Formats: sequence, C-alpha cells, structure tokens
Amino acid sequence: MQNHNNLNDIGVIGLGVMGKNLALNIADHHYRVSAFDLDPVKVQGLVTQEQQERAGQASRILGCADLRHMLDTLQKPRILVVSVPAGAAVDGVCSALIAAGIETDDIVIDTGNSLWTDTIAREARYQHQFIFFSSAVSGGEVGARFGPSLMPSGDPKAWQHVAPIWHAIAAKVDAKTGLPIERFEPGNPVTEGEPCAAYIGPAGAGHYVKMVHNGIEYADMQLICEAYQLLHAGLGMSALEVAAVFERWNQGRLNSYLLGISSEVLKQADPLTGKPLVDMILDTAGQKGTGLWTAVSSLQLGCPAPTIAEAVYARAVSTQKSLRGLLSQQLQGPRALTLTTSQQADLINALESALYCAKVCCYAQGFQLMAMTAKEQHWQLDFGQIAKIWRAGCIIRAGFLQSITQAYAADPELSHLLLAEGFTQELSEQQPLWRQAVVAAVMQGIAVPCISSALAYYDSYRCDTLPANLLQAQRDYFGAHSFERIDRPAGEHYHLDWPAAERTLSRIR
Repeated sequence: MQNHNNLNDIGVIGLGVMGKNLALNIADHHYRVSAFDLDPVKVQGLVTQEQQERAGQASRILGCADLRHMLDTLQKPRILVVSVPAGAAVDGVCSALIAAGIETDDIVIDTGNSLWTDTIAREARYQHQFIFFSSAVSGGEVGARFGPSLMPSGDPKAWQHVAPIWHAIAAKVDAKTGLPIERFEPGNPVTEGEPCAAYIGPAGAGHYVKMVHNGIEYADMQLICEAYQLLHAGLGMSALEVAAVFERWNQGRLNSYLLGISSEVLKQADPLTGKPLVDMILDTAGQKGTGLWTAVSSLQLGCPAPTIAEAVYARAVSTQKSLRGLLSQQLQGPRALTLTTSQQADLINALESALYCAKVCCYAQGFQLMAMTAKEQHWQLDFGQIAKIWRAGCIIRAGFLQSITQAYAADPELSHLLLAEGFTQELSEQQPLWRQAVVAAVMQGIAVPCISSALAYYDSYRCDTLPANLLQAQRDYFGAHSFERIDRPAGEHYHLDWPAAERTLSRIR
C-alpha cells in the first residue's frame, strides 16, 4: 500500500527478539519490509513466521542475503531500522551500511538502548554519510510485536518520513479515558486511538527520556518488591495471599502493568516442586545499565533522584549473596512482632498508601531529572506528551500516568510534579499512612530503601530549612569554602576566621 515501483518501505537490520517483532508489527500495518541479520537462520525464521501468521496471504516481508541487497530493495530515501545491542554493534552496522552504498539522504534509526551521549556523537559522526536518527523503544517483546511506546529524536525532516510508520505501529490509548487499547492478534492490529509515539527533540533526547523511563522502571519494580517483602516476611503471608493483595490494589489507583504481572508471578506454581515459583528463584537480580546511567546522570546534574539510585543499589546488594548469607548469621535484628488480624489489615492499608506515595515521588524525580537535563541541553521537552506516550506499550504503563498527563495539561510550565494540586493534596493526606508503613518495616527489620528514600525525598522538599546551614559552616571551618547569610543579599559570600582567638567575619566576594 505504501510502496512505489515495487520497492519496499522500510528495512530492519538485526532480527533478535525486538527486531523480529518490530518487523512483524510493521508488516501487520501494511508496510513492506526488507529484513537482514548476520544469522541467515533468523532471516528465514522471520519469513517463515510471517507466512504462517498470514496463512497464505501475500507476504510483506522480504529476507535479504546482505546489506547491499537490502538497499537495492528499498524506496528512497531509504528508512533502515537497526535493532542490535547498544555500543560497538551499532557502529559496526553503520560502517557496513556505508560500505554497502548507503546515501546521504537515507535514514538509519537506532532502536536499541544506546547511551544518549553516544547518540549525539553518532549523529555528528555520520552526518556526511547518512542521516543518523534514533528511537527508543519500550514494551519488551510483546510491545514490539503488538504496539510499543516509541521515543524518537534527531533530524526533524527525518521524522517526517518515519512518523507515519511509527504512529501506525505504536501502542494506542483511548482518547477519552487514557486507557490502553490492547489486542494481541497477528494480522489484526489496533488502528484506533492515540498513538504512543511522539517526536521528543534533537539527537539524544529520545534515548535520554528512555533512560529515565528505565530508571523509573527500576524504582517501580523495587517498590513492589519491598511491599512484597513486608507482606511476605513481615506478615507471614504466602505468595498466593500477597498475589491477592496485589490484585486488589491493581484495581485501584495503583493499577499498572508491573503490579499486574507481579500478581501473576506470585500465583505461578513451580513445575518441578509444586511450590510457589517465586520461592524457588535465586534472590540475585541483574541489570543492563540504564538504571545506573540514570542514577549517574542525577549525581552529575545535582538533581536528587534517591529512589532511583536506591533501586540500583538494591540490585547491587542482591548480588552479594554469599556475604549476605554470612552476615545474616552474625548481625542481630529486632524480634518479630505479633500483630492482630486488625493490625495486619491496617498495615496492608498503610502499605498501599506508602506504595502510591513513593511511586508519585519516584516519577517526580524522573521528570525533574528530564527537566534539568533539557535546560542544560537546550531541549524543549513536552512533559505532558511524554507522560501520554508512556500510558500504553511501555513497561511502566499505568493508570497513574493519566494523572501526570492531566497535571501537565493544566500547567505546561509545572516546575515539579509535587506542586501539582492533585498530588500535593493526595500526598499530604496519605503521608501518615506512608510513615506507618515505613515504621512497621523498620521495627520488623525489613529493608525498604526505596519506600523510605521516597519519604525522605518528600520530607526534604517540604522542609523550608535544611541542616545544610551547619554543613556550610563545617565546610568553611575546615576548608574556608565560605557561606551566604540569610540577612544579606544572595550571592554575597562570607568567611569566618575560625581558628583565631578573636574570630572575625569577612565578606570575600
């Protein structure tokens, strides 16, 4: 439908889980795809799968023997999706495309989890060979196949060529309710609703936003795990009982993809032992780096994101299994508390509020981080639009994102999410229950680093006077770093001659 002169509309390079499913998704929307992978088995596997799914209908996917063949099959300007691991593999594909005869007007889209600064460098590096574009993709295997959340950035003219395809294949939400429109049927894609794809900004912006998305994802997952630990280890609830609690919470304000799948995980029995599968899984968690990049970015900018950082640390602690095993035999904790049925019900209720409030603060940290980076990089990020495209298709999709969308719609210049009237009121009302849950965890000796760090974040921002006044005096005492005064104009710095017998105050600048 889209092609001219029998040439295909788009090429997909790299047919791993994400590339293969993106190719099938694109073909479902009536675009003709040329596909290539260094492994010819993957190429044939994709072609065979599409033929099986289309049940005898004309194929829309062409397997290519090499990149030169692929370039010959595409209409110009050629659009090429690169789905390979971040790093050297991306540059390897770019070099191979140059050798194969790519042209200056052709568009190469990096869809991996590349570091955003690498994306900026690549746009400059390849500007005389082709147009290097990028588009972060969220949603995992299922999202890639049936509708991901897409965060493209780079040359605006390139986006004009890419936009129709991206809007077609993206996840969709109902325009009135903001709820995802989901259908997981090959050959029968969702075509109605608002697409979860929007141009983010200049080179690197899309990958930065996706990086922050993943940082929030780390924290969201850890928050749920901490709630599970408090219910399971603190209250002695079985995996099935915790699953029932999560299922109930998922019907309300905590509705999210991650909470939903957590409930499903907890209900799963181990095929080998019959025990809850979660009880048979080793408690060491891996990471691919995007959460770490987010935490590092927050430190470099001086933008507080403690809940995201604590989520990264929690994974790091989990990998110290042998040390934890040793210390668990040496370090003492509190005696287990015995709670009445009524007290348990109260704690479960408090924990629901704690999880919600911590989640709000986690998103607030992420959006503030994006805002500070946007200012530094001179990007014009539309935070309401970003919240919109996260409502479906991505891992952190949640009903809660509709509230964030509405907050930025009401005030596009909103400087911090906690200043939004709805969130200010909710957190103010719910913070006593939040504190109750944190106290219960502390008294039970159960670590809740993300829930408690989010509370510290909340308390720090609601505090008009922090102890940094003492800290500045300490710095001036040992290092003559100076300080400002509350009774003098901003920008005036003073130093006290601390060691002298008669201490004198002097203005130094």
